This record gives sequence, C-alpha cells and structure tokens, in this order.
Amino acid sequence: MNWVVYVLRCADDSLYTGITKDIERRIYEHNECDQKGAKYTRARRPVKLVYQEPHEDRASASQREHAIKQLSRSQKLGLVNAS
Repeated sequence: MNWVVYVLRCADDSLYTGITKDIERRIYEHNECDQKGAKYTRARRPVKLVYQEPHEDRASASQREHAIKQLSRSQKLGLVNAS
C-alpha cells in the first residue's frame, strides 16, 4: 500500500502537512474525531485537502513531509497552486 503526503487548509487559512496510508480516513479523523485528529487541526476545523502526493514507502513520505514543513508559507501555497 502506498503512503500519501498531504496538505490541509484549515478554517483559519493555515496549512497542515501530514502523511497517511488512507487519505479519506485521515481527513475524516481531522474533521470529526477528537482523539485521532492532530491536536493542531482540532481547534481549526473544518479542514480541506488541498494537496496530495503519493510515495512508495513510509520513509520517503516522511522525508517529503519534513521537506514541505520546512518551506515558507508562500512556497507551500506555490506547491498547492501548482497541483
């Protein structure tokens, strides 16, 4: 099963980056589940998927997640807008 790096746009217009094997389940958790969604997104609901990128394994997905998190907001928006 492939991993996915994803970027969410939160209700406050901030961006959240994460990885998962099941993107639909994870977005549901971010929006609906108090214990399974990230603490960051719990206070910024609803969230909307704005970018996703497939990866073969967890290691490459984690590396890409870290790289995206290091980008400035404008660079992240450029990535989102280019997709």
